[in-house]
Amino acid sequence: MHAWEVARPGPIEREPLRFVERPVPVPRSDELLVHVRACGVCRTDLHVSEGDLPVRRPHVTPGHEVVGVVATAGEDVRGFAAGDRVGIAWLRRTDGICAYCARGAENLCPASEYTGWDADGGYAEYTTVPAAFAYRLPDGLDDVASAPLLCAGIIGHRALLRTALPPGGRLGLYGFGGSAHLCAQVALAQGATVHVLTRDPAARRLALALGAASARGAYDEPPEPLDGAILFAPVGGLVPVALRALDRGGVLAVAGIHLSDTPPLRYESELFYEKELRSVTSNTREDGRGFLELAVRHRVRATTHTYPLSEAQRALRDLKAGRFDGAAVLVNDLPPRH
Repeated sequence: MHAWEVARPGPIEREPLRFVERPVPVPRSDELLVHVRACGVCRTDLHVSEGDLPVRRPHVTPGHEVVGVVATAGEDVRGFAAGDRVGIAWLRRTDGICAYCARGAENLCPASEYTGWDADGGYAEYTTVPAAFAYRLPDGLDDVASAPLLCAGIIGHRALLRTALPPGGRLGLYGFGGSAHLCAQVALAQGATVHVLTRDPAARRLALALGAASARGAYDEPPEPLDGAILFAPVGGLVPVALRALDRGGVLAVAGIHLSDTPPLRYESELFYEKELRSVTSNTREDGRGFLELAVRHRVRATTHTYPLSEAQRALRDLKAGRFDGAAVLVNDLPPRH
């Protein structure tokens, strides 16, 4: 099969990925072998490729917003059959026995593994996934539309939950890429007033088209105090900006896995009056199932831009340069060979 691998982490402009031929992977006894149809392009893939995240598997294949069809199943798998359409997300495996897993916080499991970081992901013709961590995809969503939901959508949903936004609350979204534009649709459907703050004029236009009440520059003040905010842009300098925009008792959730250093915070203007700063770490499978149900109920749709699988490196360059709004999706246009 063909697959992309991170040959040497570094700036995407220097082409750290390499398109190679590999054997089709053999699933373990509890895993599915999946023929990839589409794979979303996430900013985390960029962090893996450029080395912002430390190498966990040399020459890893990125990609964790995977839509595909089961080719074969391991001998211990029950409930899946060849031809079933499934989704693969960021969280790949946990130990299931630690204190965090026992209390329903499997996203904090110290032994957790991640697709496209600890194990090869979806920038390939085939990949594997533990059957217990595969998602059954709802009918009515095609492959391209489903792919960004599996990370951008799920993480945006968890970030929204972390803000503890009150009913009818005022939500600020800092950055408006793949995750934020899905999160905004859920928040709007639930009755929130959404204000978008981003440097990208095209993203601001998309935000207004989706129903945002305002769309301004990333460092601008929103038109009213915020009950909650989510920082999607990996820019630590926006943390105090967003905290100052919060009303009393407001919560800022930082959604990214990587963030540049934050400047010092001023307690009086940025944290006093019981403002809160929270991080977001991965997701639980319950988060994923809950979001996919919401996506169908509220007709959440990603704005997508497709690239052939063979042009994954160009898609990552375009993501870094901000050349598209919404989300990019790699489409496997190679015929099945297994």
